[in-house]
Amino acid sequence: MNPNGQTTSSESEFAFTDTEFKRLTGIVRELTGIVLGDHKKEMVYGRLARRLRKLGMQSFAQYCALLDSQNANQETGFLVNAITTNLTKFYRESHHFDFLTDHIGRIQSDTARRSGDKKVFFWSAGCSSGEEPYSIASTVLTRFPSLAQWDVKILATDLDTNMLDTGKAGQYSVNAIKDIPSEYRRVFNDNTTKKGDKIYIRDRTKALVHFKQLNLLHPWPMKQKYDAIFCRNVLIYFDAETKHMLVKRYTDLLRPGGMLFLGHSESLQTKIKGLTLIGRTAYQKEE
Repeated sequence: MNPNGQTTSSESEFAFTDTEFKRLTGIVRELTGIVLGDHKKEMVYGRLARRLRKLGMQSFAQYCALLDSQNANQETGFLVNAITTNLTKFYRESHHFDFLTDHIGRIQSDTARRSGDKKVFFWSAGCSSGEEPYSIASTVLTRFPSLAQWDVKILATDLDTNMLDTGKAGQYSVNAIKDIPSEYRRVFNDNTTKKGDKIYIRDRTKALVHFKQLNLLHPWPMKQKYDAIFCRNVLIYFDAETKHMLVKRYTDLLRPGGMLFLGHSESLQTKIKGLTLIGRTAYQKEE
């Protein structure tokens, strides 16, 4: 890297200056609220280099020019999709699903809920490619078959449209389920591709999950209250003020006694009124 903060062609494929980095991360922050510090420059380069190749560009200066052109609106979607982190897996942070199982058991045995409208709503906020909401669905179907008589819905939202399309398709590598306890594998069909390298989410499982695009910093259209909200490994990209605002909004959308699950490195720095920590990054709204 030269004294001007530019990655030279001898060091990498595309020239990438600090000015261009700040321009791109500024756009990402404006669109999503995600804060990318200087230590993320290599990550941004890696994520966007593939996009530059596809567009036939020679430098990040050309890419920034595209984002300043009349075609900017179309390209910003590709920018956000490229930057958004999509690391996920089935039953990630499995202890959260132990808390969820206990919570659903309480819901099912609650006399008022059983004699009421029998509606149970979950939200996977930042669902990525769908493994998280399908893990929630698997927990419901496997551990609580009697809830088939209830109105159970799982909202799965993400900013990345490519990941949402993957979730809707419900097709994953067989390696994605190798560490899942056998009792939870009922969410998958037995058929595989001719090469045997794909598994498919069962139709009855897919029917529980509803994928929608949502920017968490924009107005939320949901009006109903949720029994549990998963927002894991999402808040790490926001500043403290935005984190606090989002968690407060989540809390407002929870039913009394509802649960909020955050990522393993996302412990709240400031207490949210009405929200109590009951386990590792597992919170419950006061009754």
